[in-house]
Amino acid sequence: MAWTSPMTASSGSVFTASQFNTNVRDNLNQTAAALVTTAGQIVVSTAANTLAARTPAQGFVTTGQTTTSASYADLTTVGPVVTVTTGTQAIVGLYCSFFNSGSFTNWASFEISGATTAAALDSTSVSLLINSYVNLGATFLYTGLTAGSNTFQMQYKVNGGTGTFANRRLFVIPL
Repeated sequence: MAWTSPMTASSGSVFTASQFNTNVRDNLNQTAAALVTTAGQIVVSTAANTLAARTPAQGFVTTGQTTTSASYADLTTVGPVVTVTTGTQAIVGLYCSFFNSGSFTNWASFEISGATTAAALDSTSVSLLINSYVNLGATFLYTGLTAGSNTFQMQYKVNGGTGTFANRRLFVIPL
């Protein structure tokens, strides 16, 4: 239900139960305080005069693991993986420690499954050409999601050598 513009009362008119429920009760039920059900939720606009509560989430994998894959793939310990209810947008953040055995580039990105299906892309990745450990992160506004339950999962690739990825973190703020 959406918030509605309240009626204008006039002197001497009777304020019915139906008018009270529509103009006061129903509108109060559409306020941020009425919509949030747990600590940490945020409120976003989903349409004109319509709000929804969203719950940000994060995942973290400390395990350092390697890949030689030239296309985005899972590591032995998959993830991190985060499932959230989104609208058509989300703020997605990635972070990890990188190392490559040679002078090659490591990439970390994310794929999306669920209401939306999208492959991991270089345009939504953190990447680095280096052969010593470095910590790196990035944040993206991801648009074009299908509203509903969406799962975000980090994936990894290299363009040569053996890439090591550790302290992998993924957070999603659904909008």
